[in-house]
Amino acid sequence: VPEDEAARAIAEALTGDGLKPGSAFTGRCNLMAAARSVLQLDRDTIDQINLVDEAITVATLAPWTVVEAAQMVATVKIIPFAVDVKSLERCLAIAAQGQPLKADALDRFSVCLIQTELPDTSARMLDKTTEVMTRRLNAVGGSLVEERRCLHEAGALQEQISALRDRADLMLIAGASAIVDRRDVIPAGIKQAGGEILHFGMPMDPGNLLLTARVGSTPVFGLPGCARSPKYNGLDAVLERFAAGIDIGGADIM
Repeated sequence: VPEDEAARAIAEALTGDGLKPGSAFTGRCNLMAAARSVLQLDRDTIDQINLVDEAITVATLAPWTVVEAAQMVATVKIIPFAVDVKSLERCLAIAAQGQPLKADALDRFSVCLIQTELPDTSARMLDKTTEVMTRRLNAVGGSLVEERRCLHEAGALQEQISALRDRADLMLIAGASAIVDRRDVIPAGIKQAGGEILHFGMPMDPGNLLLTARVGSTPVFGLPGCARSPKYNGLDAVLERFAAGIDIGGADIM
């Protein structure tokens, strides 16, 4: 099978939701994102295709990469001028077993932010956190619609959670001190508000002390201290997936 024909066939077989194949040329066919989105891929399927024949290669960006509209996310390259039809058919059969590559578009979402305070908490630091969080959310299509502050006590936090419940698509809670375990102030306040703690801890640095929870139908993230910084951290990783409508369970985080 000629190189361009083979490249185009494999690219089309790999094209899942949110992607579109380009034109084949010199044995290469690229896959492009249709919109700003989060790339998902089945690594095992890509590996299987790359193991069929050294003449056939599929290269991709890393899974969970945020990509822009028209950005290349993968490329199929046929190394020689033609490939054996059996190798091509084997690759197409592997690709047909699922959706090896797809890109979930980032949608707009609203956010409420609660910050807790201790007697020595700087108002300037809280203001800076709001600014950083606003920029962070805007970068993934989120908008901060309301912010509240309260004492770093479970009861005071519970009142604010209850008041903001169902006001936005997502609730963020930044504590005056980092969450140390499931009995700390932030998880206690969430539970007093009738919420459920879903997962605490994350194998990402910075971002280890991220907490995920739910109050009614509203997802809640208890923030690690690094969330006050504009540098990429664990919160960004979960916000990107949240913005793309991707479920984030404990196993996903671990």
